[in-house]
Amino acid sequence: MNVRYTVGKNEYKRMTTPELRETFLVSLFEDGKLNLLYCEVERAIVGAAVPTHESLKLEAGKELAADFFCQRREVGVLNIGGNGTVTVDGTKYQMEKLDGLYIGRGSKEVVFGSASPVKPARFHIVSYPAHADYPTKQAKKADANAIQTGSLEDANKRTIYQYIHENGIKSCQLVMGFTALEPGCVWNTMPCHTHERRTEVYMYFGLEETSRVFHFMGPGDETRHIAVSNEQVVLSPMWSIHSGCGTRAYTFCWAMGGENQRFTDMDHIQIKDLK
Repeated sequence: MNVRYTVGKNEYKRMTTPELRETFLVSLFEDGKLNLLYCEVERAIVGAAVPTHESLKLEAGKELAADFFCQRREVGVLNIGGNGTVTVDGTKYQMEKLDGLYIGRGSKEVVFGSASPVKPARFHIVSYPAHADYPTKQAKKADANAIQTGSLEDANKRTIYQYIHENGIKSCQLVMGFTALEPGCVWNTMPCHTHERRTEVYMYFGLEETSRVFHFMGPGDETRHIAVSNEQVVLSPMWSIHSGCGTRAYTFCWAMGGENQRFTDMDHIQIKDLK
């Protein structure tokens, strides 16, 4: 497991483009492997599992000083690839594309598999520390709390699919879902906001090889951007906005952790105040 130490908003102001990318941008998807990154912000772990010919087991590693990964943690999973399975303590969950799964604290064995090595499942993983046990539960797109927002005129018409949230699948602090933009729309989370009480992990997917999303970050009065390609992750600290504009429509998974699960808990920034 790699470890990433982030920086504060004062250091951020002096960072070059390569330094921004090295600090906040993560690439984890790799065929046949399970890769994890430990981030000091909220002690989040973000990962990717792409099982091909063999299944992949989620293990604690020495970084967690735990007997098993979920001994003191909860996990959110989103499949963005082919059909697969996630087996939690012997119970097998069939995971189609855009299916999600919440794995509760205390789950001892978590194994990822694919139905086909040619078109493997691609599991996006986000984990935060947990203080209580909640049951493992699967999330289907059809059962998600779907919120339609934005407009074609503003190029930001999109649907927010909430899976793990205050009024959905219960968790300790993890909130997770994904947002899909309509064809012809390119802006997400605009007007933008920050939320001081939690941090966020963005994973962009559904992009063609030649497409990019320009992820905007930083305090509202001193923004920067990071050019993001398909299946890359941006770590978003509590002091940073998290908005994006793509070269065409895309989808992204958002996951948050902190002291408040309320989806509407955010500090809005007006477009005229952005710099």
